[in-house]
Amino acid sequence: MQKLTKAEEEIMQIIWTLGPCLVANIREYIHEQLGQPMPPHSTVSTLVRSLEEKGFVDHKAYGRTYEYYPKVKKEDYSKLRLNTLVSNYFDGSMKRLVSFIVKEKDLSLNELTELMDKLEEE
Repeated sequence: MQKLTKAEEEIMQIIWTLGPCLVANIREYIHEQLGQPMPPHSTVSTLVRSLEEKGFVDHKAYGRTYEYYPKVKKEDYSKLRLNTLVSNYFDGSMKRLVSFIVKEKDLSLNELTELMDKLEEE
């Protein structure tokens, strides 16, 4: 699985949120939900086609209109990114990552207990 650019990842996050959608739906989401200026249709379309080339999305054609949908689950991409983060910044050690999070985020006792419980489940 390839790594996404920041712009591709932002579009992919929207597709995961919306599910099957048109480029117009993505543009509206960016404008209405994220409060950003409406991006040009061509820009979003180019990013979605790039995601399709990388195997992250596919489409159904309805005449000249394409409806895009995710092929890669958000959880699968999240695991890949987390494993890359752990490998590159924490010498492959989840323990170091968790220790870093605990130190940097000033977790409450309740949050720490929940984290420990979750780790024991895995």
